[in-house]
Amino acid sequence: MHEHFQMTVADVLKRKHFEKAKVIAGHQGVHRIVKWVHVVEVTNIHHLLKGKELILSTGVGWKENESLLCSFLQQLIECDASGLCIEIGTYTSSIPQEVIQLADDHQFPIILFLQEVPFVEITQDIHTHLINRHYQMIANLEAYSQQLNKKLLSIGHYYEILKFLHHYLGHQVLFQMNGKEAEFVPECSEKKKREWLAYVEQPSKQTASQAIQLFHNDYARLSILSTAQEISEFDLLILDRTATAIAQHLLRDLYVEEKKRLAEQEWLKGWLEGEHSPQAISAYLTEHAPQVKPKGGVVVLCKFPSAKLSKDVTYFLLLFRTIFEQQGFHLFSIQLRHSLLFIFVNKRDVNTWKVRMHAGIERLLQSEFMQAKKSSVTLSVGKFVDNLALLPKSYQTAQETSRIQQRLGKKIASYFYEDLHMAKIVSLMESSGHLRDMVNEYLAPIIQHDEKHNGKLLETLKVYLACNGSKKETAERLFIVRQTLYHRLQKLEQLIGDDFMHPEKRLAMECMIYAYEYLPNLLE
Repeated sequence: MHEHFQMTVADVLKRKHFEKAKVIAGHQGVHRIVKWVHVVEVTNIHHLLKGKELILSTGVGWKENESLLCSFLQQLIECDASGLCIEIGTYTSSIPQEVIQLADDHQFPIILFLQEVPFVEITQDIHTHLINRHYQMIANLEAYSQQLNKKLLSIGHYYEILKFLHHYLGHQVLFQMNGKEAEFVPECSEKKKREWLAYVEQPSKQTASQAIQLFHNDYARLSILSTAQEISEFDLLILDRTATAIAQHLLRDLYVEEKKRLAEQEWLKGWLEGEHSPQAISAYLTEHAPQVKPKGGVVVLCKFPSAKLSKDVTYFLLLFRTIFEQQGFHLFSIQLRHSLLFIFVNKRDVNTWKVRMHAGIERLLQSEFMQAKKSSVTLSVGKFVDNLALLPKSYQTAQETSRIQQRLGKKIASYFYEDLHMAKIVSLMESSGHLRDMVNEYLAPIIQHDEKHNGKLLETLKVYLACNGSKKETAERLFIVRQTLYHRLQKLEQLIGDDFMHPEKRLAMECMIYAYEYLPNLLE
């Protein structure tokens, strides 16, 4: 086991000037860590301490006052000091039993100097020792990092890093990727594994964990456990360096895997174009994702604002994959000229696919990478299909969703094809070439009247239809009196006929209002 660079009260008792010192209370606390030594002669010290200090005192602050000494000791305990050393003689002749009992109850060492000692030499000796240990710790940490970097150049699997960490610190090592079983170094029984896993979930001075992040998302967790002593600051630094090294190794593997995926895109394109049989698709999944049991799928089209994909496309692919695989999808990606296509193979409950997809989209858009780019990447989600052989249909609907989004811009509030109810109808009518004539047929008189008289008949009609013909509710939503509403409705009847609330004509009117508002320049 490697040196842990921690100095305890027991270590201090072995140093110069402590030969005739005597521990009179808190014997079980001599394992306490000492980070610094202070000479303190005041009794109000809450604001002076940061924790782990060994306190030297002559007792001049309390001068045989038992209540002051108890208060002083209580403050030391609350501040997590390491112990109290008192010089017997000049100001203190004895330690009250109540103080001894308080120290024993909290395992807080009280050490008596039975003869005069030079506090300045004690502090100089211990501080020099602590500083030297700190420099040695930094040197050892740098040496460990160099060895770790060399290993990164040659190892084929992160397990080698885990073994190196265990060999260096001597602690039990646990490593767990999201959604996978934990790995243990060294190996142990199943019963012990369950105990260790439960142990790391509870905050303890003998355990420490470090999240391994890729693209600002937790990807795995690395933990160490010690049964012999507390986890030291040096242990934590080594754990942090090791977690960084594992992240680099995993990122390298992901990049290699992503490059390999790009080479497989021709087959995937054929899949979306309907060129492969269900048997061929099943065989492909068995080869490339044997652990996946498909429960339907969907195609997502991702368009970038620039004429060509950014140089950060590989990073974006990894970020995208990391986020959505955590939502229960297995992804295949296809890089096109101006966009990226993703085949999402669903692995979880079919009924929750949309909720999980939406959560992933929100995380993607809020990621630091996307925020830094400040670019409006467009995501278009096609129709979900239960049979992966029907993915060409999902691809077609993803393209249709993209066309609608491009036409309507920010007025579309959803990424999903199945949510674009009226927009799909209007888009279909527009593609027929008759939408302009239909809008003119139903709305031209109203629009011309509003333009000529600066009126609000179209707005009134829209609200009136939305309120299902309720005059009271319409007036309230328009913030007008009933008489004004009656006047407007009478004018509408003159312009478009008094049958505009007839069910069939009403549906047509609502559709035309939608088309006019969301597809500008129709009447120009």
